[in-house]
Parts: sequence; C-alpha cells; structure tokens
Amino acid sequence: MDRRPETMERITTPALAQAFIDEQIAALRAQIGSEKVLLALSGGVDSSVVAALLIKAVGRQLTCVHVNHGLLRKGESEQVIEVFRNQMDANLIYVDAVDRFLDALAGVADPERKRKIIGKLFIDVFAEEAAKLDGIRFLGQGTIYPDILESGPVKSHHNVGGLPPELDFELVEPVKYLFKDEVRVVGKQLGLPDSMVYRQPFPGPGLGVRCVGAITRDRLEAVRESDAILREEFKNNGLEGKVWQYFTIVPDFKSTGITDGLRTYDWPVVIRAVNTVDAVTAEVAELDFGMMAHIVDRITHEVKGVNRVLWDLTPKPTGTIEWE
Repeated sequence: MDRRPETMERITTPALAQAFIDEQIAALRAQIGSEKVLLALSGGVDSSVVAALLIKAVGRQLTCVHVNHGLLRKGESEQVIEVFRNQMDANLIYVDAVDRFLDALAGVADPERKRKIIGKLFIDVFAEEAAKLDGIRFLGQGTIYPDILESGPVKSHHNVGGLPPELDFELVEPVKYLFKDEVRVVGKQLGLPDSMVYRQPFPGPGLGVRCVGAITRDRLEAVRESDAILREEFKNNGLEGKVWQYFTIVPDFKSTGITDGLRTYDWPVVIRAVNTVDAVTAEVAELDFGMMAHIVDRITHEVKGVNRVLWDLTPKPTGTIEWE
C-alpha cells in the first residue's frame, strides 16, 4: 500500500500549506509537462483543491467536468461554475444530466441499488465526456490518505470500484498523502471560498440517500429546500464548523396536518445533526430549542409538501449517521 512519508510534516498553518502548494505545483509541472489533464469536479473540497492546484500548475491544459446529476445540495452547481469558470478561468465542461439520473432512479427504493445506479451512471456520463476530448493523457483525482487506508488508491466518485478501460489514463493525485483537515488548510491558502473549503461530509450518491425510498422529483426538492434552510440557520446561529454534520431527510411516507386552516396529507422532514471524531461513533449535537422551533416554522411554511418536522436524536450506534 502507498504510504505517507514518515518525515512529512502535518499541514496546520498557512506557511506549511504554501510550502506544500509550491512543492506540488513544481511536481505537477514535471509530471504533466505539456500534456492534457481531465478532472471530475464535484465541488467537494477534495476535487476542488486538486482543481485549484492543477489550474495554478498547468492552467488550461486542465479540463474539468462537472456533472449535475440532480442530487446536489442547493446552489452547488452554480458555485462550481462561479468559482472555477468565472473566477479562476478554468476550462470547465458543465453536464446537465438531471433527467438521465432521475429517470434511471424512478421507482428504485433499495438503497444499494440506488447507489449502484448513481455510481455507474456517473462514470458512464464522465466517460462519454472524456471520449469527446482529444489528447488527454492524465486523470486528476481527489484521492486523500484515508481513501488509500480504507479502500486502496483509486477513488471513484461513488465508491463503486476502479476506473473503466476508457478512463485508463495516468493518475495525478496531488493530495493523496493529506488528511481531510490538511486539505482544508491547503484549500484556504489557495483562495477557495469557505463554503467550499469547509463543506460538510457529503455522501457520494448525494441527496439520493436522503430522499429515503424511491426518489421522486417533488420529494427530492423538499430535501434540497429543507437542507438549505437548515444550513442557513446553523450559519446564522454560529454553528457552521462547530457541528460536524447536519442535514435533512424526507422519508417516503405522509401524515395528516393543518396548513392555512386546511387539512393536509404531506411528508415529514427529519433533521439530523451529529458530532464525531472519526465517524465510527457519533453523538447527537445539543441544540438550542428556540432555534430549532424557528427552523421548524421555516421548513413547514417554506417547503412545499411538508407539514411536520422531526428531530433524530439517535447516536451512532445504534443509528448510522445517514439513513440509507
């Protein structure tokens, strides 16, 4: 197994991050030369830091492909376009594959089947875009050291295995010896926005595992909108970066309620907020009840098709962090 050098100092300060950046830019230029590089840019911290490093090293020799599969959080695709295409002048290909993904997932309730469909289709779409490009020799990847420790050196976008033959390029993995906290320090030094650098852990299948059961477009939108409200309120109350992970889930069942004086039969939104060190165990975050009441009020009045909000108070174990 590829090992982190024992002499490698932990990156904890801007000065150490800058030294790492300078070292990697030189290494990337030496490895890539005048060749072209392809990168799947999700907008998560790992792929974003790799993109920023490659842009500094080889500029428009890099082609980034951002696939919008319809399972991202609110505003994420727009942020990728704004940061990388508009601000960093990246050669960015945006692929709107929302209908393709959601059509493939229609009626599929089993969590493992959903994951496999999302993972395979992502690789298919990415491979199709790669086939349209000439002269690509290298494939950039946001592999970080825990990926190597846990599952080997190849990091697929949705943890469904290695790369297909059509993506058999030479790998470029500039952050493969870094832990997540070090990647964030490097991202901050590279000038990436805090909302990207300190983004919460996000499952590969995205909101697909938070729209529990068979995904429908209206219930998926309820997940996206309620999640955006939760994140906004946590930020407004100074909890961003203090609670490890927080998100909403919309399960596939309904209950009766009253909205604007009329009887309704709508979905509940479940709020999940946990703290953890290693994600092996997790404790429920202790949150202000007044703040939570305000969040309930916003979600029930602003999110279409929702009439009830629940708060998941289960630690891990016995519950996992995600519901699927």
